[in-house]
Amino acid sequence: MLNLRCEPTGHQGGACGCALPRRGLIRGALAAGAAAMLPVPAPAQAPSPAAAIPRRRRIDVHHHLTPPAYRDAALRRMDLVPVQRDWTPERTIADMDAAGIDVAMLSVTTPGLGMAEGEERRRLARACNEYAAELMQRYPGRFGSFAALPLPDVEGSLAEAAYALDVLKADGVLLFTSYEGKWLGDSLFHPLYEELNRRQAVAATHPTSAPCCTNLQMPLYPDPLIEFGTDTTRTIGSLLFSGTAKRFPDIRFIFSHAGGTAPFLIERFEFQARIPASGAQLAGGVRPALGRFLYDTAQAANPVAMGGLLKVVPASQVVLGTDFPYRTSAEQVQGLAGLGLDEETIRRIESGNAEALIPRLRA
Repeated sequence: MLNLRCEPTGHQGGACGCALPRRGLIRGALAAGAAAMLPVPAPAQAPSPAAAIPRRRRIDVHHHLTPPAYRDAALRRMDLVPVQRDWTPERTIADMDAAGIDVAMLSVTTPGLGMAEGEERRRLARACNEYAAELMQRYPGRFGSFAALPLPDVEGSLAEAAYALDVLKADGVLLFTSYEGKWLGDSLFHPLYEELNRRQAVAATHPTSAPCCTNLQMPLYPDPLIEFGTDTTRTIGSLLFSGTAKRFPDIRFIFSHAGGTAPFLIERFEFQARIPASGAQLAGGVRPALGRFLYDTAQAANPVAMGGLLKVVPASQVVLGTDFPYRTSAEQVQGLAGLGLDEETIRRIESGNAEALIPRLRA
């Protein structure tokens, strides 16, 4: 494993002189740390009879791919988590079949496109999106796509969103929770949001680690263990209390991992809303504002996380996510089945809510 830890104090003038740009290195370190610390999912296989998965239509909105161009660009700079580096369409299909997943919405994940700069970042986004579109054609009915964007390059992202949505027929776009210390409520992103709002587009989000909280001296656990849920919550708060969510109400945001820590911080959010300047940015209060977003079940299909989420938002706002290849789809589906929810609620979470969000997915 490459040592991707950056020590800016060791560079002249405090600037990072590593071969990998600092913002790309930060995200690369996440991947390397996760590789060292997280268990590797078992290969996809049919569940045993004792753990048989009931046959229902399922749509997975949080399912990752590694396009060849993305893999090659990353490996020139860093190591990737083995399950990310060795991803293939065949492994994804096998995992989906083992869990009874009918459709997976594909997206890139960390380290994202921050490893590249300028025109290279734009070209990498295009290559990722064209590869996802190719898979949608090669496996009819099995895949959708949330397009990669070269943010924080807003101009390039506007062009790529138009190409991906209009030409490649992507189902939405993928945003990371923060970019170089700016969260999604920042006005930097408003020109992109104007267009996404006009289109009533789906904007799936994926967490990363903020610059403040990367390369912490905590070797026994990687950043994603704590920081991914935290950065999801930061960006939700940013969208709410900046007024951005209120200003662009027709963007259909999906937040990963049951909204991070937001359900557990509901009292703090509501207390903040009592401050007139904060409360004025919300559409109808904290809970109605949170209830306009959607939340996936990836790595949250357990009684604690889902119990908290479903006390804050209705089941109509929850969609199935698996986080493959970092977790198997079967264990996430089985976790959801073990929550004791009624059959209609399970059906809505596993497919109905996604079909309402993206009508082309209706069986």
